[in-house]
Parts: sequence; C-alpha cells; structure tokens
Amino acid sequence: MLSRRETLGMTAALGLLHGVPALAAVPNHTLSNSSASPAARKLYTYLCSQYGRKTLTGQQEQGSAQPNPNGELDYLQRVTGKLPAILGLDYIDPRDNDAVNDRATAWARSGGIVTLCWHWGAPDIGTGYENSKKDFDVAAALKPGTPQNVAMMRDMTEVAHLLKVLQDRGVPVLWRPFHEFSGDWFWWGKHGPDAFKALWALMYDQFTRVHRLDNLIWVLGWAGQNVDPAWYPGRATVDVAGADIYANDHGNLASMFAQVKTIVGDTLPVCLHENGPVPDPTLLSPDADWLWFMTWHTRWLTGADQNMPDQLRRDFASKRYVTKDELPASLKVPASPKMKV
Repeated sequence: MLSRRETLGMTAALGLLHGVPALAAVPNHTLSNSSASPAARKLYTYLCSQYGRKTLTGQQEQGSAQPNPNGELDYLQRVTGKLPAILGLDYIDPRDNDAVNDRATAWARSGGIVTLCWHWGAPDIGTGYENSKKDFDVAAALKPGTPQNVAMMRDMTEVAHLLKVLQDRGVPVLWRPFHEFSGDWFWWGKHGPDAFKALWALMYDQFTRVHRLDNLIWVLGWAGQNVDPAWYPGRATVDVAGADIYANDHGNLASMFAQVKTIVGDTLPVCLHENGPVPDPTLLSPDADWLWFMTWHTRWLTGADQNMPDQLRRDFASKRYVTKDELPASLKVPASPKMKV
C-alpha cells in the first residue's frame, strides 16, 4: 500500500502531466508536502504570519563569481548596519556547490533564512549560466530512457544530494527551481506551459517521494513579463508564489502583484523573487503585500542607477521591512555536534 507521501507525489505528478488539477487546494499555512520537517513547518508558519503585515528583506549572494562571495552582506552591514533576513544562493557552479551548502548552513545557524535557486545548464550541454539559456529537448527528456532523460535525471539526482546535505544539517530551504519559467530565455521556459508543468511535477515527485527531501518549501516564480495562469502547476505542489522583473524605479510593482494574486488568490503568500531597485516600503499595502524581496547581486545592489546608500539605510530601518536581527530566535538552526562547517 502506498503511503500518503507516495500517493501525493504520484497523484500530483500524473495529474499535472495530463494537464488536470491533481488535488484539491491545501489550506493556508499548510505545506504541500505532508511529510515536511518540523523546521520547514516552523519557517512556513512564521512566513505566513508575516504575510500582509511585514516584508522580509532578501539579498542574493554573488557566489564564486567574485573573490568574496559575501560581498553583498558586507556592503549592507557597512551601509545600513543591518543584514537581510533572507540570503539567496545558487547552485550554478559545481565547483562551488559544497561551499554554497556551507554558507547556507552558517547563515541558518546564525539565525537567517536560506533560499536557493538553480541556474540549471542544459543537461546534455553543461553547467553554468550561459548553458541554462541554451535549448534542451524537454519532450525527449520526459520520456524515460532517452539520452536527454538520463542526463536530466542525473543532474536532478546530484542536486537532490546537495539538498539532502542541508536536510541532514537541519536547514529548511526556500527552494526556487525553474525560476522565471514563463519567459523564453531559460531552457525550461522555451517549450510552453505544459512542458514546464511536467518538469515541475517530475522534480516535485522525485525530491519529495524518491529522495525524501522534507526540508523544502516550494517557491514558484513567474517572469514578470508573462504572469500567465496557464503555467501554474497548482497548490498541491506549491507553497509560495511570486514573480520578478527588474524595474527602473523603487515603485511597489502592484500590477505584477495583482497578476499573481489573481491566479493564486489567498491560498499562497506572494513574494518578489528578484529585484534591482528595492521597493519603497512606504508604498507597500494590500495592493502590493510582497512577503519578501530579493535584491540581485553585484551592480543590482550597489549601482547608482539601482540603489543608493541613504535609500538603503532608510529602507532597512523601516518598520515594514524585517531584517535578520528581527527574526524570531526559534528559527535559528542549532549546530549539530556531528556536523562542522
């Protein structure tokens, strides 16, 4: 007899593959994975308690692309006297992935929240950002036994093992795969909504049922240029929804928020996945109740056309925005005596 976890995974995957709703909507504050870890549940409960009241600050790190992976954190600490509540990391360079896990672990143990994305290079070409923009035969990859399927499943398993390390360390993760999926610049968005939803369902099933990753909060991110409901996998496999676009000002992006909210209603909190200019906190309201924002790294944080020191200082001091020092102590991940970082 299948467990509830197995039934959920298989039903979600098969339902989405055939383009029909897999399960009824899951009540608010309940993670899609019924076997989610206590740490993931605690984090999600906290996030839901803030939604509509506060907005968590977030910052993407530059990773191994620069000499100092923590340069953005150092800059924010120096300029604002504070650190973001959420640190964004990326499985983009296999040579850096172990160090990514170590930085994620250190951040969680110091009381911060971790989010991870994956610039997944086309599996039959190679890793890295440029390869993530090259095409990949998704239709072939969804057929078991094809060369494309073998390559895709290999990559998926490798990343599942990386996430398993974080699970073993007690780190809950805001997991944001296939980001900006409704755009046509990454391979997972080049083949339309049905192909994307099949990829999402497959990864969800593999990670939750096969690899038993219970530390993940599943975060779905539209490209702001195309917030189309045809791409929505459904509440049964999604915990947080949102979109991103790189604006030219510090506005609240209310129209994009409304587009996502129209699709998910009150079943999910809505976040701003990536940004350059930080939204002015005084402009946030029920029309733009972003759960968090995530400023991209390097020039998108520090460029004069993106953010200025005085403005960042005001933003990080605002009552609307939650910084790392304001997170509840209960979210801090305890160090394991068996695991040293």
